[in-house]
Amino acid sequence: MPPLGIGFQGSQRFGEPVSGPVKYGRAYVLATAAYNEEANIEKTIQSMLAQNELPQSWVIVSDGSADKTDEIVQRYAAQHEFIHFLRVTRPPGRSFRTKIMALQAGIELLSDVTFQYIGNLDADISIGPSYFADLIDKFERNPTLGIAGGFVHEGKDGKFRTRSSNRVYSVAHAAQLVRRECYEAIKGYAVLEYGGEDWHAQTSARMMGWSAEAFPELPISHHRPTGTGDILVRHKFRQGRMDYSLGSEPIFETFKCLQRLGEKPLILGSFARLTGFFWSLMIREPRPVSDEFIAFLRAEQKQKTMSLLHLNRRPDRSFGTR
Repeated sequence: MPPLGIGFQGSQRFGEPVSGPVKYGRAYVLATAAYNEEANIEKTIQSMLAQNELPQSWVIVSDGSADKTDEIVQRYAAQHEFIHFLRVTRPPGRSFRTKIMALQAGIELLSDVTFQYIGNLDADISIGPSYFADLIDKFERNPTLGIAGGFVHEGKDGKFRTRSSNRVYSVAHAAQLVRRECYEAIKGYAVLEYGGEDWHAQTSARMMGWSAEAFPELPISHHRPTGTGDILVRHKFRQGRMDYSLGSEPIFETFKCLQRLGEKPLILGSFARLTGFFWSLMIREPRPVSDEFIAFLRAEQKQKTMSLLHLNRRPDRSFGTR
């Protein structure tokens, strides 16, 4: 892959706090990767401007956008000192690898900023005005909480409904915060060909003794439903390859896909995901994670499988995204 080209525009130097008193213990920073999000990025920015507690810095990275994304972000960056604009150039098309590489480029520019929490915010979502303040409250009440976020709600016909795959133990990457000590311990978000950086981060955090939790009372309105950026069946096939790449156990994968036969596209989506998984298994595609990671993940999945089969008393008897 050719190297990313980087250019920067912002209204102040990084490391300078935004105006107004900020308690270090509640200080947070955000990074957003945006690719051709002219239809949604302004909703995201407006919901951030309405936050009860603003971030110390927010870097919005235009990941090679060819529409008006840059123009929109630059306009807001010129008006609000905590918003910074960064552009990276790369080949066109949506890519999970380049998205995380763009986020990493933005996060590198936050190294001199004082903060306790660092987070990702997707460029196609909106949140309530107390979203990040409420998340920080959760962290303060639980010192072992390493990663936290809300429940994703998908929009249809002007109404938002909770995503069927939401689980309290699976924190969506869309709008999450990570405690700084946890983020540094897991070495940030991994660059993965098929996505799953949120799954990888949470599993890595649990391996190190941190917890991860999603809170249903904190909705995230998603304005571009997952999969509509590509053919939905192809999206499901890619998810199956993602599951394999991170070490998912075949029996668990099969049960999970059977449980999701009712998700769109009906039956075909589960079949495509399972096909993607076993295709990668058949060709013995190399995995980008360690044997220790796979062993830990499969131990968790075995517990979920036993729970579903009523072989223990764990309360959660459903297969989540992971």
